Amino acid sequence: MRFRFGAALLALALLGAGCASAGDRNSVVARAAAEDKLTIGIRFDQPGLGRKITDTWFEGFDVDVAVYVARELGVRKENIVWKEARTPDREAMIQDGRVDLVVASYSITDARKQRVGFAGPYFIAGQGLLVSQSTTNITGPESLNGKKLCSVKDSTSAQKVKERYAKGAQLVEYFRYSECVNALLVRNVDAVTTDDVILAGYATQHPELLKLVGKPFSEERYGIGLRREDADGRARINAAIEKMISSGEWRKSIEKHLGPSGYPVPAAPAITER
Repeated sequence: MRFRFGAALLALALLGAGCASAGDRNSVVARAAAEDKLTIGIRFDQPGLGRKITDTWFEGFDVDVAVYVARELGVRKENIVWKEARTPDREAMIQDGRVDLVVASYSITDARKQRVGFAGPYFIAGQGLLVSQSTTNITGPESLNGKKLCSVKDSTSAQKVKERYAKGAQLVEYFRYSECVNALLVRNVDAVTTDDVILAGYATQHPELLKLVGKPFSEERYGIGLRREDADGRARINAAIEKMISSGEWRKSIEKHLGPSGYPVPAAPAITER
């Protein structure tokens, strides 16, 4: 009897463990522990935030945040698989499992939260304008009347322009901000709009040709995208963000990647996505 009772307890324990494993299966925390690997979506073409240098070398503030979070989840930098996360693709990449996380200047919005989850924010930016150095008649969003304004398809920046300035500006949309910047350099558009921190990176690449104008005219809260139902993952990532900020690594990364542009280090954000 004693043997049967012990066997029954063991069977119940294994059954319970199996149920817990099934329940955690969709958590990025469990996947990181089980596979010692994470697939993370970043931008490949945003200087200062996320840029692909070679097939194995990626740099920028978003990259540093991703590496720090992965390390807190038990995954080393060399075990991260990087994938390009273009603006129109980010929700789908999370939903269909192509990536575990997205760290790609990804603004937290109510519409996106219907499809994916967010941890953070880990950074707060503001929408700005990038123009040619010789431009004098564009000083802010109120002076866009009759101008060709470039942004990325399905971005929050493009949506704000459509809502607020569609009557005055002609909106031109591409799939990448780098394509907008190239269009500006050859004068096919008059200005590029997106978050000021993104524009600062491009201005740093071409200081003699490009400049930021006006004051930021929105607030963009950058979050880390993950599966919507992953409450455990959200909690662990939030803890990692708070640790990165308190350790000084957050500020150090911003100064390294964005400081050369003159972009000021903003106040550290408070976590809101619990």
